[in-house]
Amino acid sequence: QVQLVESGGGLVQPGGSLRLSCAASGRILSINAMGWYRQAPGKERELVASITSGGSTNYADSVKGPFTISRDNAKNTVYLQMNSLKPEDTAVYYCNVLARVNWYEAAMNYWGKGTLVTVSS
Repeated sequence: QVQLVESGGGLVQPGGSLRLSCAASGRILSINAMGWYRQAPGKERELVASITSGGSTNYADSVKGPFTISRDNAKNTVYLQMNSLKPEDTAVYYCNVLARVNWYEAAMNYWGKGTLVTVSS
């Protein structure tokens, strides 16, 4: 019912920048929170950043400062600007959306397929 398409991952050198995008489509009634998670090899998936429909943001302590999350409500799109990237930021980044598809069901979490970010020289 809700499809998420991520883009913007790739290989970048330490200290470089990348911008991830995630566009939500489908029969969407409303979107509450949007966010990004990441999962590094051998580790659990963790929250990177999230943003509410009103624009309130939340960041993991490890990315506060260099990373910025934003959203375009008209386009149902969330962005993650990642600056000063480090090798430890290497992971698969997943888009997450909390959305309602009708008025009689509660909002549900939807996940993208993930985009790989590799920080290496």
